[in-house]
Amino acid sequence: MPKLSEHEPLIHEGCEIVEAQFGRFCEIGKLSRVAYSSFDDYSYCDRMADIANTSIGKFANIAALTRIGPTDHPMGNASLHHFLYRSAEYWDDTTPDAAFFERRRARRTTIGHDTWIGHGAIIKPEVTIGHGAIVAAGAVVTRDVAPYMIVAGVPAVPLRERFTPAIAGRLLALAWWDWPHDRLRAALDDFRALPAEAFLEAYGG
Repeated sequence: MPKLSEHEPLIHEGCEIVEAQFGRFCEIGKLSRVAYSSFDDYSYCDRMADIANTSIGKFANIAALTRIGPTDHPMGNASLHHFLYRSAEYWDDTTPDAAFFERRRARRTTIGHDTWIGHGAIIKPEVTIGHGAIVAAGAVVTRDVAPYMIVAGVPAVPLRERFTPAIAGRLLALAWWDWPHDRLRAALDDFRALPAEAFLEAYGG
């Protein structure tokens, strides 16, 4: 029997899940936190990932100890401290600053289909990682990443494209991540064996 299910996500022990949505065949690693975020079909994160205010596409591969959509503090105010917006934790006669939390949650991070976010990477709010892109371990991503680009460093910069623009464009057009589950299974041997260009030739991309 397969480990993963199309009916509900596999959420390992010790996770904190707050107002999150999950597609089919998703997995959340041990001790991860996922808040105000969505995982589309087949996406997963490894242990101790911390993901907030993020929309994650299909087949995303998110390594351990990653931080995606980290929340911010009010830098323009006299204090940075969260007593400004978590005020009820300090005084009985106050309430949390709802407007602050609304602004924070509106700053969405977007992770595209078939992406790889390496161990310990940080991706800032309002950044988009394009389909097929790779973020190297330990990178800090402060700007959008183009589809099928590999980025690394602090701050992250492009290293190289995974494929030529022509092949990348054909993969985007093929959009295999939208194939039904049985078609993915039928093509599994070719996914394993064929380089991208040969796979495109075999499947009309």
